[in-house]
Amino acid sequence: MRAEVTTSGATETVSPGAGTRLAELVWLRALTGGERAFVEHARSSGALSFVGLRRAVLGWTSLLADLGVEPGHTVGVAAGDPLDFATVFVSAMAAGRVVAPLDAGAPDRELQATCRRVRPTVVLADRPAPAGISCDWIELPSGSFPRHGSDDGLLVHGAGVDADPSLGDESWTRPIGPGTAAPSGGGLVLSTSGTTGTPKVIRLDERQLLHAARQIAGHHRLSVIDRGFNSLPLFHINAEVVGLLASLVAGSSLVLDDRFHRRGLWELLSDRRVTWINAVPAIISRLAPLSAGEPVPATLRFVRSASAPLPPAVAERFEQAVGVPVVETYGMTEAASQITANPIHGTRKRGSVGRPVGTELRVVAGGGTQPPKAVAPGTEGRVEIRGAAVISAYEGGAHADRIGADGWLDTGDVGVLDEDGYLFLVGRVDDVINRGGEKVFPREVEEVILGDPEVSGTAVVGWDHHELGRVPVAFLEVGGSANEDLRRRAERVVARVRERCDQSLSRAKRPVAFHVVEQLPVGSTGKVRRNAVDAQAAIYTLLVR
Repeated sequence: MRAEVTTSGATETVSPGAGTRLAELVWLRALTGGERAFVEHARSSGALSFVGLRRAVLGWTSLLADLGVEPGHTVGVAAGDPLDFATVFVSAMAAGRVVAPLDAGAPDRELQATCRRVRPTVVLADRPAPAGISCDWIELPSGSFPRHGSDDGLLVHGAGVDADPSLGDESWTRPIGPGTAAPSGGGLVLSTSGTTGTPKVIRLDERQLLHAARQIAGHHRLSVIDRGFNSLPLFHINAEVVGLLASLVAGSSLVLDDRFHRRGLWELLSDRRVTWINAVPAIISRLAPLSAGEPVPATLRFVRSASAPLPPAVAERFEQAVGVPVVETYGMTEAASQITANPIHGTRKRGSVGRPVGTELRVVAGGGTQPPKAVAPGTEGRVEIRGAAVISAYEGGAHADRIGADGWLDTGDVGVLDEDGYLFLVGRVDDVINRGGEKVFPREVEEVILGDPEVSGTAVVGWDHHELGRVPVAFLEVGGSANEDLRRRAERVVARVRERCDQSLSRAKRPVAFHVVEQLPVGSTGKVRRNAVDAQAAIYTLLVR
């Protein structure tokens, strides 16, 4: 099947080409979208049109073949420039390669460890290769990745080759050596963050990714007139599927930022006529209240929240200030992103992550020697999922106990389904605090604390206790007037928060200590790293007797 696409007076003959479903989708979007932008850079005039994306796929297909990177081989992408990342991400996958997204800003040791887990044949990066890297590494300056696959100026750092001392530190250009092809062709391989345990390696093929992207685009009613905004890291599944692939499926445009910038953001969103925002609770919390003169785009339909629990108080403050609905969702890498979502129109239940979208979900009791059994609505249990986008195994056969013979995956989350099928998450099994036999889930305590308008962030963790085993301890970030002494403000806010906890929580769930810190340690998606909070960094501490 062939067709002609006319752009700027020139005629280009295109065809589905690489033989993958994503390649066919890119070809279709070139026909229907033409020179309309697929992705735009929020901080410059840079953009990539749908026709430009098609040409990029053709160019990168040729370039990767010339480099000896065959279909099914893994291509690492470590690009901080969002347009560079988006171009290579879609192009390499459409060319039948497996993309391994990497954090370009990560320390050398972390990049080395990630590469050992995902085993790329080659890495395309806008940063130097870490010392001792065990794969080939192609370095290009940020913002200069070839948009159409031209290989001008590629510097290939050979791995595993004895260097000639006479060459000094220079790089050399040569074909990439053969790698190990994946049987499934195009797709993704990701290493999870490991914030709650050992990092897991997860492989998703393009059928799973496109299934999830279609469900997201359909549920959020994305169309060709939509213009999304994404400042979330592109090396995470959320931005890749919810942002890039769902926009491609819908034929809509996506404005990409390198990171979240609060200053001037509302003006930028208005100028770019943004219709929806892909966000996390930490971003939503900082976007409201509005400062004087900040314009909310008349085009804005909704803000999507994911990656971490959204406290009801934060959602209410945002909606009251901005006048735009917040749609809370729930997902994980193992499901190619989205699992459940609240509706755009219809009942959005505060505190719920919504109903399943394109994925089967059940809440079960049992475990260990007892087979899992679905519980009645309103009963707490472990959340399990299965479906077209859900993995059937972890890479290398690890964590086999998480996936049953019938395909149900144990998410590690505890939740409740109500009579209407809405899921309310209670917390993670890994986070539960056993206080003398009483189970305390941090999320419940954190939602009470975040009800205070001057608390901008919190983390409740379990600390060892000589009699009770574990007890809850709260860490807080506080906002307020810049003119007020920080310690005095912390003391005032903690007194009020402690009173809220006394009124709303049973004694077992009340924190035994409150530590106010300047900033909580968070990952790239805004999720608090509980194992990194440190009482020694506290500005103010209250011990409860």
